[in-house]
Amino acid sequence: MTADIRVALAGLEIGERERGLLERFLIRFLERNAVTNLSSARDPVAVAAHFADSLAIVDLIREPYIDVGSGGGFPGIPLAIATGFATTLLEATAKKARFLSEIVEELGLRANVVTARAEDAARDPELRGVFASATARAVSSAPAVLELTIPFLRVGGVAVLQRGKLDERERTAANDAALVLGAEITLERAGSPFAAEPDERRILLVRKVAETGQRFPRRAGIPAKRPLCYSESTNG
Repeated sequence: MTADIRVALAGLEIGERERGLLERFLIRFLERNAVTNLSSARDPVAVAAHFADSLAIVDLIREPYIDVGSGGGFPGIPLAIATGFATTLLEATAKKARFLSEIVEELGLRANVVTARAEDAARDPELRGVFASATARAVSSAPAVLELTIPFLRVGGVAVLQRGKLDERERTAANDAALVLGAEITLERAGSPFAAEPDERRILLVRKVAETGQRFPRRAGIPAKRPLCYSESTNG
């Protein structure tokens, strides 16, 4: 397996120390994923693709950094490895949070793991409004992801959203939702510089320009069910 892993990681533009840490993470991920469902990625090539996607935004991350809904560790763990930044990994599922805690300890990362839903954690004064950057690989709409990330940012901080194809309706809704949350979209670019050929994935950089209203995020589950500025008629 080790040879397969090294081949899978060969195309990543990172230092040798970071490559070694990613290799150890990949091995542990595959071991745990074989017995506990962390992700659909089941082989070194599939996991390395997640690494590449994670590192596609490394230039946009600032410290301190929070990854909202870390799951099996993407993009939070690769970004913590690549940057060395103080990182908070927020994950609601206990078994995934335990795995993340084990990885953080084994790799000696400057990271801590919080087991909670984003809607609840954003009410914690030790977490709300304190981060310089935030990510979330949620499958929800862009407005929903914004509602789950912007409250964690300090004014001037940025949320980095990695999206699949972004149509004009969702882009407009994201712009409007950002304004409601005290933020604005300042950059949109192609999804991955590591892609072999152009694809439709997009990266949005959203900067917080004012304090987020205390009513956001709404209670657990609501941001995904009723995204801000994005009705069911436009979301389906």
